[in-house]
Amino acid sequence: MSDPLPSPPVPQPQPVPSSSADWLDAVRWDADGLVPVIAQERHTGDVLMFAYMNREALRLTAERRQAVYFSRSRQRLWHKGEESGHFQQVHDIRLDCDADVVLIKVTQLGHEPGIACHTGRHSCFFQRLEGGQWHDVEPVLKDPQAIYR
Repeated sequence: MSDPLPSPPVPQPQPVPSSSADWLDAVRWDADGLVPVIAQERHTGDVLMFAYMNREALRLTAERRQAVYFSRSRQRLWHKGEESGHFQQVHDIRLDCDADVVLIKVTQLGHEPGIACHTGRHSCFFQRLEGGQWHDVEPVLKDPQAIYR
């Protein structure tokens, strides 16, 4: 009878820096200094949108408890709702196991039901693949022309 194979080493949790701003150092920022962020509705679990944050946006989000993203197209901070009034109240901020994706649990404000998408829909994920084509499966809750004046 042969000796049993050795057990693989158990990964140890990595310590999170203790200083108040050092928690930002635990994030694995990409080459552009950004981290992908998923916004999930707190009460329903619906995935509302995907965006990016830079270090300042994540810090402001944690401080204000309202979502602040980094707009890659405009190359500036974007306080969600600054133009539409559809703010995101942040209840929970989580970092994934690789420290390279952030999940924020939010309450979508400004319209009932909440509108997170610039198309006037509840979620940016309103297209479903069916029969080899993309189909809109979520209604427009408010005309974008009326949201962005």
